[in-house]
Amino acid sequence: MAEKPSSRPVFNTESESDSGSRSTGTDRRRFLGYVLAAPTLVVAAQLGVEAARPGSADASIPSPPEPADLLDLGDALTLAAVPTSHLISIRMNADGTASFAMPRAEVGQGITTAVAMLIAEELDLPLDRVEVTLADARPELLFNQLTGGSNTMRSLYGPVRTAAAVARARLLSAAAERWEVPASSLTVHGGVIHHASGRRATYGSLAEAAASTRTTVVSARPKERSAFSIVGTPQSRIDARAIVTGAKKFALDLDVCPGAKPAMVRRPPTINGTVDAVANLAAVRAMPGITDVVVISTGVAVRGETFGQCIDAVRALEVTWHGGSVDRESDDTVLAKLKAATPPLVVPRLLTKSVDAEFVFAFASNSALETNNAIADVRPGGAEIWSALKSPIDAQQMIAARLGLPQSAVKVHVTEGGGSFGRKLFFDAAIEAAEISQKTGKPVKLMWHRTDDFRHGRAHPMSYSKIRATYALGNVVSYEQRHASVATDFTHGLGEALTATAAKLPVGGLGFSETVFTLTQSVPYDFGVTTQLLGEVPLKFHTGSMRDVYSPNVVCARELVVDRLAGKMGRDPLAFRRSFLKQDRYRAVLDKVAEVGEWGRAMPEGTAQGVAVHTEFKGCTAVLVEIDCRPETTGRQVPDGVTGPRVTRVVMAVDVGLPINPRGLEAQMIGCVSDGIGLALTESLHISRGLPLEGSWDEFFYTRQWNTPAEVKIIVMPPTTGEPGGAGEIGVAGAFAAVACAYARATGTMPTRFPINHGTLAFDPLPREPSIPQSPTDGLDHAF
Repeated sequence: MAEKPSSRPVFNTESESDSGSRSTGTDRRRFLGYVLAAPTLVVAAQLGVEAARPGSADASIPSPPEPADLLDLGDALTLAAVPTSHLISIRMNADGTASFAMPRAEVGQGITTAVAMLIAEELDLPLDRVEVTLADARPELLFNQLTGGSNTMRSLYGPVRTAAAVARARLLSAAAERWEVPASSLTVHGGVIHHASGRRATYGSLAEAAASTRTTVVSARPKERSAFSIVGTPQSRIDARAIVTGAKKFALDLDVCPGAKPAMVRRPPTINGTVDAVANLAAVRAMPGITDVVVISTGVAVRGETFGQCIDAVRALEVTWHGGSVDRESDDTVLAKLKAATPPLVVPRLLTKSVDAEFVFAFASNSALETNNAIADVRPGGAEIWSALKSPIDAQQMIAARLGLPQSAVKVHVTEGGGSFGRKLFFDAAIEAAEISQKTGKPVKLMWHRTDDFRHGRAHPMSYSKIRATYALGNVVSYEQRHASVATDFTHGLGEALTATAAKLPVGGLGFSETVFTLTQSVPYDFGVTTQLLGEVPLKFHTGSMRDVYSPNVVCARELVVDRLAGKMGRDPLAFRRSFLKQDRYRAVLDKVAEVGEWGRAMPEGTAQGVAVHTEFKGCTAVLVEIDCRPETTGRQVPDGVTGPRVTRVVMAVDVGLPINPRGLEAQMIGCVSDGIGLALTESLHISRGLPLEGSWDEFFYTRQWNTPAEVKIIVMPPTTGEPGGAGEIGVAGAFAAVACAYARATGTMPTRFPINHGTLAFDPLPREPSIPQSPTDGLDHAF
């Protein structure tokens, strides 16, 4: 841990010399940082409240602003991270490389590459000379180790650049002192400092000289955006080769815990069911390769030499169960509860015309490619955990409480994850693995089966949206949206015990949900009196945030009503949107997709274009979609799949304020397009007697290759605000809504239940028991 910083400035940076200023104060672009006490150069940033820059939102928001326009979720998360931002440090190594242990989770979104670009930029160092790893749980960071809300780049942009600028300045000062020349006479290229006399020194050769024996505070001026040579340029991922060659390591690939053996769990036939009795424990313990069988809080765990042996043992168990928490619930019963919980509309339909509409959105799984998993080694007096965790501090605290250990006795390592979509905000596998390891007294490698992931993992909750928009004399007079949802679990809080505990209090969950809803939802149109309210039903499903949380469903409903309003008022859908959008940024993305997507071009009957706009995370997107709903398309015979309309073309324009890595942003948006198509057309969970019927990817119809558009064009808009907005999720809602709008125009019928094909159960559900199906075979003698 870093030594407590001194409050006394001891030297100025080269940046100060360059500016001709000797003031010890800071201007708007100058930030304080630290040189930490260490053998080689280690630097950190100190940022104040100005890091969150909420003031920029105040200045750009026209009246009447909604809460999310003034202070959005990302602002709130960044503000929460500010007090401990100075504890995030960059180390210069003797070999000339820079190292940064990032207190966030990499789950495929490419943030390790983007952060490496920031460091390389400020240090004038080649990108491949920057190593970004993932930090272990660090309780001293408080709210600064939560990965969510598309906030990583927004919250790290300032601290990382400031720390890197401090390092660069300190290295230049060390060279200047060694050569007895002004720092302003030095230049840097590729991590090598040059002087006109011909002298040169690598960063590595100066790392020790630039270090300090005690922590000191300094000021630094990160580069102006006009000087960027790496940030804003398309860069391939720094881990791309490892990904495509299979060299990338995830938790279960790690050989870090001697004796850790595979473990799996037999789960109940309903959500939150518990074990009544196991009839054949001894017989299963005697099965080949099985070392342990123990009853745990979520089922019966087996530990064996191989996962295949664990599957056999799980299936062989004879278990009777107590009931679960939602055993009598189905899609219909949940919908009835949602309608009853929907806040009322208040604007009467008296003197104006109105559009009223209701929409239903099914449960959706956020199961990632990598199923839940963790390595755990619990010994008397201590425990060590490895897992892909987006709230590792909270995980550490909860695991310690579960094991009856002090928090300091539990070491939590964050591994890279193969996807998340919000699921890894929770640590279900880590806490379960710790319980199994404690009960067996042995280290384990726990893996959830894919069926476990779908039926007992986290899901995006079912919701219902009701809208009334009134209009008169060519204007929309009022817009009301009432959104009711099965309660979204936010008990991870802001990633540590205080807010996590608050979220678990009787009214805490609703408070968190309403806060997140309020800080993420705003209508981008001038629609007069505008209100959006959330109602929740506290049903005990396993829920959690999914990519873009509330926005996909809320925005889909809104954009369909916008199309309906345009039709009622005799306007073209795109021109209607354009005339009501609040900001020029929003019009710019809409104009771009209209131009590139050839809005209004002639198309065959049964096909159509749709368009939608979404604003969130200090950014905006517009999406233009073309869909084919002709019988020859919807009537296709697709083996083990859901037929239906096909999205044939997508054009998306995205403005995130300041794109750090346009190539990474483009990849994120392509993923958002696939998510949006799936949510609109095919992907959902069917709830029956308290359990999802889906038990595999074969049954959960995420966007398939046959429904992937032949043409996808992502347009990354030039910088607009100069600050990075959230980029990981912003494309989902617009893509979802545009597909729905295109479908409505192609068929002449506005869809009101999503996904559109939810009514078709195109598979035979797997048995409820045993909870894991037999592994498929390929018919060869090396099957299984």
